[in-house]
Amino acid sequence: MRFLLRFASFLSLIIGVLAASVDSIQSVSASQAVLTPLGSALSATGETGLALVQSLERPAGAAGLLQPVAHWVLMQPAFAVFLMLALLLWMIAYRRPPIAGRFSA
Repeated sequence: MRFLLRFASFLSLIIGVLAASVDSIQSVSASQAVLTPLGSALSATGETGLALVQSLERPAGAAGLLQPVAHWVLMQPAFAVFLMLALLLWMIAYRRPPIAGRFSA
């Protein structure tokens, strides 16, 4: 389980760095700060990403209670969301080193 969480953290970190690189390139070419929202980044991935964003934006049943939170997350910069996700997954998978040390009996 720990391996899967670390791997998911690694993938999220890679996606976050790529999104930050794209935003920085666009910012340099536009001569102003350009931050791509997560909703725009997901909808640009194809029809499945667009369907995911539309389903999160649509209030329905019990998920309607979480709709304001989902809308807020979709408005945040994509690189920040993925980097925070990578940090959270890494923190969940973190194992503390033994107190006695590495070479204790």
